[in-house]
Amino acid sequence: MAEKKKDLMKDVEASSLRADKLTFAIGDTVNVHTRILEGDKERIQIFNGVVIATRGSGTREAFTVRRIVAGEGVERTFPVNSPKIAKLEVVRHGKVRRAKLFYLRDRMGKATRLTERRGTKKDNPTAE
Repeated sequence: MAEKKKDLMKDVEASSLRADKLTFAIGDTVNVHTRILEGDKERIQIFNGVVIATRGSGTREAFTVRRIVAGEGVERTFPVNSPKIAKLEVVRHGKVRRAKLFYLRDRMGKATRLTERRGTKKDNPTAE
């Protein structure tokens, strides 16, 4: 009974999942292009920052991006499978050793910077 229920849930969720998978990791600096509706007009707004957490799975999967605006930390959580996300660009790959970067909330200025991850053959096709 429980197996049938799980299979049914997977089938229902499959229709709501993104066709193009967003590829990023914790610690990456990303530009999230979001669709904003203002009246009858639609525009794209870019939210850039560091991915500090991911949570959930399936249709409930979400990620949190943190940035500093006018000396104040701003965090925004985006559902991965949302149609409001037009695209996601990875600007930098941060080198991290943990799954959640909540310690960045206590830091200010240059202390919030993460070291960049070394490129591999997969990341950098010119490297041999």
